[in-house]
Amino acid sequence: MRSLTTTTIRSIAGAAFIAAIGLTLSGCNEKKEEAAEVIRPVKVVEIAQADTTRKLDYSGSVKARTDMNLGFRVSGKIVERKVDIGQKVKPGDVLARIDPTDYALAVRRSQADLDSAQNQVQTTELARNRAQQLFDKGVGSKSQLEQAELSYDQAVSTRDSAVSALTEAKNQVAYSDLTSDMNGIVTTINADVGQVVSSGTPVITVSVDGEKEVLIAVPEMDIAQFKVGKDVKARFWSDDALVLDGKVREVSGSADTQSRTFAVRVSLPSDPRVLLGMTATIEAQAGNTQPYVSIPLSALAQKDGQQIVWLVDRSAGTVHSRNVKVADFADDGVRVADGLKAGDVVVAAGTQFMTENMKVKVPDAQQASAATNGGAVTAAADIVR
Repeated sequence: MRSLTTTTIRSIAGAAFIAAIGLTLSGCNEKKEEAAEVIRPVKVVEIAQADTTRKLDYSGSVKARTDMNLGFRVSGKIVERKVDIGQKVKPGDVLARIDPTDYALAVRRSQADLDSAQNQVQTTELARNRAQQLFDKGVGSKSQLEQAELSYDQAVSTRDSAVSALTEAKNQVAYSDLTSDMNGIVTTINADVGQVVSSGTPVITVSVDGEKEVLIAVPEMDIAQFKVGKDVKARFWSDDALVLDGKVREVSGSADTQSRTFAVRVSLPSDPRVLLGMTATIEAQAGNTQPYVSIPLSALAQKDGQQIVWLVDRSAGTVHSRNVKVADFADDGVRVADGLKAGDVVVAAGTQFMTENMKVKVPDAQQASAATNGGAVTAAADIVR
């Protein structure tokens, strides 16, 4: 009887020990479950109204509206260049000179031909007068008079031709000096002293003073957005505060054979701060064929090879992934063409820590400082760590 009681006591003690261990393990599991239920604070953006326009930015350089590519009107060897790049010139200034020796010889030859022709005119004039006197006295024939008159007319024509040849020779001597026709600045020199150039070959380029413009290259996908007369903004890298209102003046009718871009010229208002050669950025607004919404780049993630964002369910306090279609990337983030709508709340940072149905904490609307930026409203909150 005593032995049975001892055995029973031992059994009860063992059962109590096992029950205690079970309670301990159960408590540990409950602590782990509680630890797994940590709610993460997140930074979110709320999608506002979709963008109906997009901004086009293209860089170019400031040029004069008119560039004169000046060349000699005669051929020869350049013996002198009197200007340098950046030098201001005015009408009549000599820019360069070619060797005029041969043209000066042509002037002397033409002058000699003119003198000879003038003497021939005088000789034939005397012969014509004599033949007229003889014909009047009846001792000269009609044919002799006509021949004398014909010789005189021919001599006059030869003299006139010699006069023209002399004038042409003198012009060629003058053409050996390359002069400017208008006020401007020398921007390019294509030939120098010692080089033999043919007539018409561009030697010096002068940008004419007056209206300035910006030349940009626009790809074919955006050229339809640039029409003559379109208002644009011009910003300059040299001065962030310098912003001018420009207007599209000319759009090329064909693309460049190498770059496949179209040349667009934007006229600028007169401003002494704008100098030739400065780098400018032309900003234009274009309508979207499909409305886009903008989100920060940090809000974009990938899942199973698809681009996604994590949407926040405010009522449940959880996140869920959603596939999106990216239109393009901009300086201020990512533009999404499909997958988001106004009112959606998207996780803006820490997407690498998100999992489906994860519990998150979103700041109250009253506590969050929101600001509209490119189609999204950003709510201030702690970033997921």
